[in-house]
Amino acid sequence: VEFSFTMFGDLFEEDYSNVSNNQYGKGKKLKTKVLEPPAPREFTNLSGIRNQGGTCYLNSLLQTLHFTPEFREALFSLGPEELGLFEDKDKPDAKVRVIPLQLQRLFAQLLLLDQEAASTADLTDSFGWTSNEEMRQHDVQELNRILFSALETSLVGTSGHDLINRLYHGTTVNQIICKECKNVSEKQEDFLDLTVAVKNVSGLEDALWNMYVEEEVFDCDNLYHCGTCDRLVKAAKSAKLRKLPPFLTVSLLRFNFDFVKCERYKETSCYTFPLRINLKPFCEQSELDDLEYIYDLFSVIIHKGGCYGGHYHVYIKDVDHLGNWQFQEENCKPDVNLKDLQNEGEIDDPLVILKAILLQEENNLITVDQLGQKLLKRIGISWNKKYRKQHGPLRKFLQLHSQIFLLSSDESTVSLLKNCSLQAESDFQRNDQQIFKTLTSETLGLNDSASCPHWFDINDSKVQPIKEKDIEQQFQGKESAYMLFYRKSQLQRPPEARANPRYGVPCHLLNEMDAANIELQTKRAECDSVNNHVELHLHLGPQYHFFNGALHPAASQTECVWDLTFDKRKTLGDLRQSVFQLLEFWEGDMVLSIAKLVPAGLHIYQTLEGDELTLCEIEIADGEDIFVWNGVEVGGVQIQTGIDCEPLLLNVLCLDTSSGGEKCQQVVESPCVFPSNAEVGTVLAALTAPTGVIFINSAKCAGEASWATLPEEDMKKTFRELGLKNGSSVLIQDSRNADNSLLTKQGKWTGMNEMDWLQVKNFCQLESEEKQVKISATVNTVVFDIRIKAIQKLKLMKELVENSCLRPIDRNGKLLCPVPDCYTLKEAELKMGSSLGLCLGKAPTSSQLFLFFAMGSDVQPGTEMELMVEETTSVRDCLKIMLEKSGLPGDTWHLRKMDWCYEAGEPLYEEDATLKELMISSGDTLLLIEGKLPPPGFLKVPIWWYQPQGRARPCESPRDQTSCASAAGGTCRAASTQGDPGNTPAEGPLLYLGDVEVTEDAALVDLKSQAVALLPFLECSVLSPAFLRAWTVESKRLGRLLRANRQLLKEYKLGRRAEICLEPLQKEENLGPQDVLLRTQMRIPGERAYALAVDVVWDTARGWSAGSLRQRVADFYGLPVEKIEIAKYFPEKFEWLPISSWSQQIAKRKKKKKQDNLQGAPYYLKDGDIIGVKNLLIDDDDDFSTIRDDAGKEKQKQLTLGKKKSREALHVQSGDILSSAQTPGRPRGPEASLSIHVGSFR
Repeated sequence: VEFSFTMFGDLFEEDYSNVSNNQYGKGKKLKTKVLEPPAPREFTNLSGIRNQGGTCYLNSLLQTLHFTPEFREALFSLGPEELGLFEDKDKPDAKVRVIPLQLQRLFAQLLLLDQEAASTADLTDSFGWTSNEEMRQHDVQELNRILFSALETSLVGTSGHDLINRLYHGTTVNQIICKECKNVSEKQEDFLDLTVAVKNVSGLEDALWNMYVEEEVFDCDNLYHCGTCDRLVKAAKSAKLRKLPPFLTVSLLRFNFDFVKCERYKETSCYTFPLRINLKPFCEQSELDDLEYIYDLFSVIIHKGGCYGGHYHVYIKDVDHLGNWQFQEENCKPDVNLKDLQNEGEIDDPLVILKAILLQEENNLITVDQLGQKLLKRIGISWNKKYRKQHGPLRKFLQLHSQIFLLSSDESTVSLLKNCSLQAESDFQRNDQQIFKTLTSETLGLNDSASCPHWFDINDSKVQPIKEKDIEQQFQGKESAYMLFYRKSQLQRPPEARANPRYGVPCHLLNEMDAANIELQTKRAECDSVNNHVELHLHLGPQYHFFNGALHPAASQTECVWDLTFDKRKTLGDLRQSVFQLLEFWEGDMVLSIAKLVPAGLHIYQTLEGDELTLCEIEIADGEDIFVWNGVEVGGVQIQTGIDCEPLLLNVLCLDTSSGGEKCQQVVESPCVFPSNAEVGTVLAALTAPTGVIFINSAKCAGEASWATLPEEDMKKTFRELGLKNGSSVLIQDSRNADNSLLTKQGKWTGMNEMDWLQVKNFCQLESEEKQVKISATVNTVVFDIRIKAIQKLKLMKELVENSCLRPIDRNGKLLCPVPDCYTLKEAELKMGSSLGLCLGKAPTSSQLFLFFAMGSDVQPGTEMELMVEETTSVRDCLKIMLEKSGLPGDTWHLRKMDWCYEAGEPLYEEDATLKELMISSGDTLLLIEGKLPPPGFLKVPIWWYQPQGRARPCESPRDQTSCASAAGGTCRAASTQGDPGNTPAEGPLLYLGDVEVTEDAALVDLKSQAVALLPFLECSVLSPAFLRAWTVESKRLGRLLRANRQLLKEYKLGRRAEICLEPLQKEENLGPQDVLLRTQMRIPGERAYALAVDVVWDTARGWSAGSLRQRVADFYGLPVEKIEIAKYFPEKFEWLPISSWSQQIAKRKKKKKQDNLQGAPYYLKDGDIIGVKNLLIDDDDDFSTIRDDAGKEKQKQLTLGKKKSREALHVQSGDILSSAQTPGRPRGPEASLSIHVGSFR
């Protein structure tokens, strides 16, 4: 049997073209919406930060810094005499430190401005970010380091030059002790944040124990080369915290790389961290008072999602009690049943129960093994089952709490230190931190039981109070802690700062915020007056008739629907009286009911009752449809109301053999309307079929077919009970043939065994019996040992010990930056099984940089040159060295840094700055780009020319194209390029004209005026800049349309790498902010080709719905809207996607209709998009594609196959060990680097 479907694409589309435009029925007046001021703060009295599209990571970090009072007040202490003034930032000689000034203003707004959320637009502008940067999400740990670096650079030469160093800087010391001569090799390292492992670690304390307590022993095959002994000896390596900062930042390594699957993944296992932590066991010096080592948690930045995207929010402790915490009374209730609470806490906290056991022993002394047995006997469960996952092994737990327990030297016995009583521990159990099971610190009376910690969840604009125990939920899962912030418990806040947001804020900011609050109050009062009016659509019952299951207008839309603007603070009785006065012809009772437009027509849902209630209390929404009738019948037909009998428009399909016989049965589809509460069996009655089998399409996705037979017993069920909705399909057949759904098969992954070796290749250009060798190693093996073993195994000269280095080899066979000998494999981030090259030359010292450089932006792998320079070298000197080494003449060159996408990044504008100041690090690639940089404050903009192929003449009407398309063999057929009938006229080539230097403060019209000077090279004439349309150029295609001629270039946030394309116009145009420019093409019947492109301006003020666009295109071509089909063209895929709005859905009662939005998936409609148009009166072909599309898809297919073969060949050539065992993961978009641009203040 052959099935032939004919779907009704426009059947459920709504047409708003005939809605009247007067307030009282003579045409509907559009309601001008007043620009609403920001909403005031909610009950928490704290302000959030608005998300600019992808800046949740920035918002979370800024809120943490804002709720660090010491950081905030230190920043406030810097006055205009040190930072400068905003008004002077554009003066050429003024040194205005914009980033600290914007941070000051943002913190003042968060403290004092009465708005729900503050904006970071000015701050990100000071970073030098473009609109693309604000839409892209980055890593908050990376931002933390880059922001601190930018602040340090911005505050050079001020009293706050050491702000970051004073608050966040700490040091660690790594020591290697020779077992033979006892010589100590020591290396001190600075840190602004501690990066700790998550994988295979139970919690923060366990990770710190592994890092700063456990020693690594070098013996057997893994000996250490002692400089004093001058030979390989046994040694022990350890690390300690030497200097603790006032604020400790901890970054959790949640993201890892699976080398078997060759993909990144997020570690979501349980990882605990305490509210209060004692760092004494991890410090080099332990003779200070215990309070010096106690830190309290005050911020937790949380990441929700996977390794390729997600969302950040932050849990913050309100140290100064600036916010309103609604759980305060609940959490501060006194302990009613103290004994019960204490008994419950004993089981949860191992400290209490272990101390209780030791207190019962003679001299408070017991063996560790007996302690474990007594613990099992007391609580009925062993240590490993109850506490190991959260607290680690028992001996490690006892060592970690050295302020309470004393272990013997051989760790066999444990005793309780003096001055530690069970009563003190029980008192600690009763405070608010008893809910946190991993708390490791001694109480010592540090907590104020009279006050409750105020915690808030700040999620961009939203601020919600939370309880302290809610932090436990962020231990594990896809939504889990990512950064931890601790503050020294000894840091005390002055009493006058408590609940005082004005504390520490400078006077000029106080005055600015006070003035802004007065302005906000005025605007809110004005907006409140305007927004209390709603627009109602009155549907007049006498002008309607009941037909096909729903109400339909009996006359024109103007006569049927009247619009009324009404104050929603008035009552329903006032509304009824106003309608009576408006409808002078009305006789009899008047009933007002809420109605909704559904695909089948108009349906009445609820009758409004309670004349004393206001419209707000009745919840009348703006734009509500009100049906005015007598409450019983319309046109002599009694009307059923309510959601239960809502009419459903279904697609009923049945076989029709009348035309082709049984061998060619055609599926005929017809729309039918049924009440939602009708039985499904009524479908057979409607089709006058005495018997039959009903199939229901149960596919969840549009375009799929998965038919399920309706059982006989379900025939009595209603359409709503079976889940049928508008647009659902029902198939009626005589036979009981059911199609089987295809099931999707899933494959399995086979992994590889973990490797414990490295491969070293000989690149020293010296003859050797071996070309490459394998060296066994662990993650803690020192690079120097691997190099020595490789030289021995390769049987090379001993002189290479002093003049060689190891360099990692990437997948393409490229040698990367040399690895310092003192690093371990873990510190060098080298993975087991990777390849290293043994090369001549020494590795760079700590003050040197190893750089790659190349000429031009199109760099081929392996063509880069290498250079080693001091990190204090200036950009100008580095450029001179690179030019000399590459043999390039002249001084018309500049440097750019290659970004993560392997593209030329921003130019290095500050030629006198050092490489270190610009954060250039070893392994970076610098590009020599020809062309001098523009002077400061100027942009060098490449100008392109765009001439659409075969643009329609100004006098040619789109209706002429329609009639031309309808003529067989007409002239429009000749307009399409011969031999390429699938040509897409809207995709013309771009022609490069030259570069224009323009100031950053110039307007778009100034740029066009300068670009006109480049036009004489073309055979065209442009009367004035007003006859030019400007676009941005993105990936060699037209990007964003630049509309306003008088708008400044910097307001477009184009960035310094922007390129502009100009398009000639036949006449001036003035596009509004709601206008969308589309290029429409009428399809030529009988040919897979299109006529010339014509620009159509679509006003989206009423929304981005498919129905609105179809109506605009139909009006433009003079065709009935139901007789056209439109589709959007995706040139990069050579695909057409039809645009239809038949599947609109009805939202819940008392809410507006949910419209389809063409701005979102899958259309992503924007300016310049190509829209294909088909005239269904003469063209009933379902296909939109062209011959050119077929050729383009085939070419893409061949390119994909070619790239795949090239990659496979490259893997084989480079001897990639993992290539045979790996399966390529899902392709990901290129990662973009994060940077903050700072001026020079040296």
